[in-house]
Amino acid sequence: MRRPPRDPNIKVPVFKNVIYALRLVWQCDKKLLIGYLINGLSAHIFSLFIQNILFLKVLLSILDKGSSFESYFSALIMFLLLSVVLLGISWWTSYIVHAATKNVLKELNNKIFDKAITLDVECYENPEFYDKYQRATNVLSWGYFDLVCSAVASIVTCIISLALVIGTVTSIDPVYLIFLLPVVFVFLIETAKSKLVYKRDIEMTKNNRIKAYIQRTVFLKDFSKDMRTSNIFAVLMNRFKAAIDSNVEILRKYGVKLFIYSTVSSLFSEFIPIIGTYAFATWQFVYTNALTVSGFSVVLSAINSVRESTLHIARNFDGLVSMALYFQNLREFFDYEPKITSGDKMPGEFESIEFKNVSFKYPSAEKYALNNISFKINKGETLALVGVNGAGKSTLVKLLLRFYDVSEGEILYNGVNIKEYDLGAYRNIFGAVFQDYKNFAVSVYENVICHECSDEEKEKAEKALRRSGIWEKVNTLEKGADTVLTREFDKNGAGLSGGENQKVSAARLFAKDFQFAVLDEPSSALDPIAEYKMYENLIDVTKDKAVLYISHRLSSAVLSDRIIVIGEGEILQQGTHKQLMEQEGKYKEMFTLQASSYNREKEEEENE
Repeated sequence: MRRPPRDPNIKVPVFKNVIYALRLVWQCDKKLLIGYLINGLSAHIFSLFIQNILFLKVLLSILDKGSSFESYFSALIMFLLLSVVLLGISWWTSYIVHAATKNVLKELNNKIFDKAITLDVECYENPEFYDKYQRATNVLSWGYFDLVCSAVASIVTCIISLALVIGTVTSIDPVYLIFLLPVVFVFLIETAKSKLVYKRDIEMTKNNRIKAYIQRTVFLKDFSKDMRTSNIFAVLMNRFKAAIDSNVEILRKYGVKLFIYSTVSSLFSEFIPIIGTYAFATWQFVYTNALTVSGFSVVLSAINSVRESTLHIARNFDGLVSMALYFQNLREFFDYEPKITSGDKMPGEFESIEFKNVSFKYPSAEKYALNNISFKINKGETLALVGVNGAGKSTLVKLLLRFYDVSEGEILYNGVNIKEYDLGAYRNIFGAVFQDYKNFAVSVYENVICHECSDEEKEKAEKALRRSGIWEKVNTLEKGADTVLTREFDKNGAGLSGGENQKVSAARLFAKDFQFAVLDEPSSALDPIAEYKMYENLIDVTKDKAVLYISHRLSSAVLSDRIIVIGEGEILQQGTHKQLMEQEGKYKEMFTLQASSYNREKEEEENE
């Protein structure tokens, strides 16, 4: 991301983040916070003040004054009715909170998904982004949005209860305030403790990400064969153990400080208030007769209410600080501004794309991936881009599609810098098949059309699947093209082979109305026969369209109008196949090696 990862030593505005969290929840469903506040008022004030203090004081005062049994019974009935009403309120608000929690979860998920789709590709190639993104999504996966409302409501209602209890005790004797004031320091101690816990969690994030990756990988189908036919499992387990050991060291590093904070917090929240109040109340009751039986009982009961409410406030305040710090990550995630910004021009019909003195360096790299690249593709022209792995071919495609912007030079669409065009409209011009193709756990039709399909769109998808050579296989599935790919969420889903999955991915190109085809190793997982049939259909569907073709298999580059050979980020050669074969250069060397390898394989097959 544009912003660097947060230094644990930098102070985070806790109060602002709590307000931010509450405002975010309020926008999603205000009933969540309101429900928790009403529930807290009915529960905490009743249990900590009305039941433990007020009820006791009223009943004992009746006894002290020698009032009638009718007065005593009337008080009991009044408190019974009050408790029933408050219990009903508690049940009602619990139902409201449960429903509101689901609404907020849905709305926040949608907000995160909407934001994620606007992020630059750079974010997905940056490990620091994943650390920050993981901490941000913890707000949802750990229910922090729900907990922050609960914590705020609990703190507010406990403070009200605490004020009522302290007011009652003070009315008996103001001296008791001396023993109750230390609870104020608890909040300062718990704040410092929470920040220390946050620093500890930040240091553990990378290790936790490694653990999560290994735990996920062990259960994924894509890795199962390699796990069982190599020693990679042992390597992963060593990494897993190293991550755990590192976390243990981090826990030890912070353990002593956290223990000290907890001890001091207990001293101020429990030891001083309880021992001080008990001792002073006993002295007043036994030696000075300054307290009546009812007063003595109320004081002793009050100190338990003070202790309980203080613990509630401290515990929730501790959690609130921690959650607020995680909301900082969510806030930074939502505040992220993409570097790849959209222009306002709408692209017209494609005429040409030109790379003009283009150089590019990845954000974290020292060396340029592309150096002074210049070429032009016109309408109806097929250009093959060839070169060894790491030459810069895929980087060039990323620049063409504006996944990244060039470091130097410019890319022109119909003579205009591509940065000036509306980003969505510009990308929609292209039909792309990527080397690292991906299919999704939705139906075959939806994988091709990329949204829920009407009957008319299903016919269009079928034609595309026929052209990519996968329709016959798809038609044998239990639900045909309505079958969900992968069995991750559907036991009746289809598990296709690598080549079959690539054909489904390629069908997206055949189904799309594009002006420029980008084919990045579109047949890497196909056998020669399937590859040949696909290319026949690609030639047919790309007539009068521009095509940029990237492949290691130079036999297919022969069909291109022009070939560019790229190596170490620079253009080494360009021309037709015939022209390049007449030169002593990289293309002739690569083509000759591949041709001889193919001939050897053919001879071996004939001799078998």
